[in-house]
Amino acid sequence: MTSLARLRRQASTFLRQPRFIQAWFLPVWVILGIGKALIFTISFRRLAPRLGHRSGIAPWVPLLNPAQEARARLIGRVVRLTANHTPWDSNCFPQAIAARVLLGIYRLPYSFFFGLMRDPADPASMKAHAWVAAGRVPVTGGVSFGQFTVVGCFVAPCLAGIDQVSGLPRAPAPSPPSRRQRTPQV
Repeated sequence: MTSLARLRRQASTFLRQPRFIQAWFLPVWVILGIGKALIFTISFRRLAPRLGHRSGIAPWVPLLNPAQEARARLIGRVVRLTANHTPWDSNCFPQAIAARVLLGIYRLPYSFFFGLMRDPADPASMKAHAWVAAGRVPVTGGVSFGQFTVVGCFVAPCLAGIDQVSGLPRAPAPSPPSRRQRTPQV
């Protein structure tokens, strides 16, 4: 197939995509590049606070209404599609970062997971994986709960005050006693 025919086929396929994917393709391409660069240039300790609120290793996924689930599916689709067209390797971690950014822009609750599993080909080594879930939607990384052991979970900032067990808002932590400042008497 000639390069011109291939380019026409790709353009035709792109134009058949939903407008959401067409509009976000280039920005997600840039976000994937920035995410890949951040992974290699800054420490995880500095990157982690931007992934969400650390919630330990208990895997839990927030519930979404049908409209939010549809938006999360589109976000996952545009991230996966764009990742296939980057000149660098946009594996699970940059894809998860890009999905987290878009979910944050649309204020959709999400959970960002890190997992480990033993490599079946070499039992002495481990495989790592990052994935994002929003409601019942595996936004990036597929359905990974059955394969990987969750070793870290970050949730959307809007979910930081929700108890994972009961699903109810947590009681605020007691604030330290305030010191009253004396006002000069006139």
